[in-house]
Amino acid sequence: MCDIWKRKDGREYHAADLERHRESIRTLGVKNVVLTGGEPLLNRELDAICGFFRGLDLRITLLTTGLLLRKKIDIVADGFDDIIISIDGPQQVHDRIRRVPGAFQTIQEGVSEVRGRRPEMPISCRTTVQKLNHTHLCDTVTAARSLGLDRISFLAADLSSAAFNREEPWSEERQSEIALSPTELIELEEEIEVMIRTHHDDIASSFISEGDAKLRKIGDHFRKHLEGKAPKAPACNAPWVSAVVEMDGSVRPCFFHPAIGNANQLTLKEAINTETALLFRSRLNIPNNPTCQRCVCSLNYPR
Repeated sequence: MCDIWKRKDGREYHAADLERHRESIRTLGVKNVVLTGGEPLLNRELDAICGFFRGLDLRITLLTTGLLLRKKIDIVADGFDDIIISIDGPQQVHDRIRRVPGAFQTIQEGVSEVRGRRPEMPISCRTTVQKLNHTHLCDTVTAARSLGLDRISFLAADLSSAAFNREEPWSEERQSEIALSPTELIELEEEIEVMIRTHHDDIASSFISEGDAKLRKIGDHFRKHLEGKAPKAPACNAPWVSAVVEMDGSVRPCFFHPAIGNANQLTLKEAINTETALLFRSRLNIPNNPTCQRCVCSLNYPR
């Protein structure tokens, strides 16, 4: 569902690129860093990048496909505080969506390796709901248990934005490969109700991150897409508490809105306080913003 994999330039972030932001990170009070991609474990300077953030006493999260956990176990075990793995379903469904034979088994071996080195490290998974897995959500919860994970979260596939290296929003043809038909939407809503009913304890214990209402909003997201209507925007304050730094230095207020500065030309503090950035935040009305209304996720930290 992410077009970052279509990059052909092999570009990656370098540890030296971070030095200009050392003082900004301190003065901004940064607490958490999430390394995502593409695949962060492919970065040849990942150990040095983690070392930079560890030196600033930041919590470092790895967002990964999980396929290289075992191969990169030294960096993973020593460099990160928690791991989020992308899981698309139970074994056969996951391997089909990823188009990687044995992918699920490779993840299982990687998680086992991490548990052997860092048994206390939180490891969770994130499942993007779409056409090929919409009737397998309950089985995905069971699969997460079988992997020995601590938590699972679900979110609807992003169908309409230009995020994640998409040169422009997806065409209707591309959307149809991921979006649900009216019949599939009914199946999804039935699957969600079954999950709410049969996995009540997992929801109550937060093994499933979302509560009943948030799970039902996944179906609502696809329903609004079918109807051509904008869903209700989620509660979110991402543009005021976080920033996304991309490979070319572009700094976004979140994954979905346009860039507001460039971290290759400015410090992080300068990049999030450009005239463009200040104007964007001063005018952003999340409930009425079309991008926010169609957003599939949210970040809502207490201030």
